[in-house]
Amino acid sequence: MSQKSHLSSSQFRSLQQALHRMKKDLEQRLDQSSHLGLAESMRDNTGELSTNDNHPADLGTEMFERGKDIALLENEERRLARVNMALEQMEQGDYGICHECGKPIPFDRLQAIPYTLYCVQHSPEQALSENRPIEEQFLNPPFGRTSLDDHEDQNGFDGEDAWQIVESWGTSNTPAMAEGINVDDYDEMAIEASDELDGFVESYESFIATDIFGQNVSVVRNKQYHKYLEEHEGEPLLEPDIVVTED
Repeated sequence: MSQKSHLSSSQFRSLQQALHRMKKDLEQRLDQSSHLGLAESMRDNTGELSTNDNHPADLGTEMFERGKDIALLENEERRLARVNMALEQMEQGDYGICHECGKPIPFDRLQAIPYTLYCVQHSPEQALSENRPIEEQFLNPPFGRTSLDDHEDQNGFDGEDAWQIVESWGTSNTPAMAEGINVDDYDEMAIEASDELDGFVESYESFIATDIFGQNVSVVRNKQYHKYLEEHEGEPLLEPDIVVTED
């Protein structure tokens, strides 16, 4: 041990023993990492002849688990490399000295992280990473790729309309999580109460029907039809409802 070390002999030995135990444990776990199935193909893991089978959700689960196992394996390899570097520093007499400022690393910190190379002030891992998935730029803002509401000439079906239709069938949210206030009904859960016409531009397109040859015009008395009459839109050429009375 170097003369410049600020650690006592007992402190140095305890840290050295801790590093050797950590090294042995990490090496054993890495040797046993084959049980994670990383040495096999995903086809072998799923037991299917093809990875593109009738159960894509199973394949997605397998892909997630494999990605998680790879991340855990890389973390173990990274820790083992740091442990080995710390043991080399012990042999060279440089252990316990911050690589950045050259000041002694307190024993309490070395006891918590025996393989650390930096003091608390200069630890490169103390700052939270601001790296974000590249997908966020592509998806931001919500419906940013397909929402066309900001276009003055927009009257077509876009991504927001698609979401409103899907949401009308229900979501995992409750009325308590609604954006609007005083929402106490699941039927009022839509993020935006849309009065837009779905599937057509003019209201009469929803109740005027013809055959496939454009002949035999008929009127479908739906909600839009009655609203059309009540608001006196267009020319008053629609036939009135026929009221059938019993004799």
